[in-house]
Amino acid sequence: MNGEIFRKKNAARLAVLVDPDKCTGAHTRTLLEISLSCRVDYFFVGGSLITGNTFDDTVTQLKQQKEAPVILFPGSHYQLSAQADALLMLSLVSGRNAEYLIGQHVTAAPRIRQMKLPVIPTGYILIDGGNTPATAYITQTLPIPRDKPDIAAATALAAEMLGMQVIYLEAGSGARATVSAEMIQAVKEQVQLPVIVGGGIRTPEDAERISAAGADVIVVGNVLEKNPETLLEISLAVHQSN
Repeated sequence: MNGEIFRKKNAARLAVLVDPDKCTGAHTRTLLEISLSCRVDYFFVGGSLITGNTFDDTVTQLKQQKEAPVILFPGSHYQLSAQADALLMLSLVSGRNAEYLIGQHVTAAPRIRQMKLPVIPTGYILIDGGNTPATAYITQTLPIPRDKPDIAAATALAAEMLGMQVIYLEAGSGARATVSAEMIQAVKEQVQLPVIVGGGIRTPEDAERISAAGADVIVVGNVLEKNPETLLEISLAVHQSN
């Protein structure tokens, strides 16, 4: 498995991000039930800070459905599960904190090899979403300003040259604003890689706008923690986009 699994074909694809600390077993069951009524292309599992002991249980629960791959979206080297289909090996290329560029990866690598987890090298780029997300606080990383698409594009290009297989533009969980269409377009013009976009996506209109800008995969998570039924409308908007 490699980054090509995220490549947009006729329309964008949809990923549901599940944070085991915020989604109880009952909530995850609800998401799974709703996902059977629409189309979810991937389940991502992870979060900036996991304090409970339900990570592996959440992955196992999501694996009960057979259609969408369950892919790890780890905030630290602790967030690993042999039950997953693959791992996004996130390197925070927009930051200058070596711990999240390579440090966590060194700690995790032997366990990942032991688990035989397929790895997808991912250039993770944090974008200002109008507030301070947990990711920025924990990693001590300054997000790229919303009005600097040229910096985001150059960062993505450098990640591609370093061998990343995917670019992930992240406005942060609960962001007030999504990654802008201008920034997504600027990145798409510079790289040949699939581009995943997450953070602040709450409505079908948000999803349509991000898809139209060229995103290959649209990630929703925070909004579903409060209103899981929103998944139906967002899925329809994503999969009808061109």
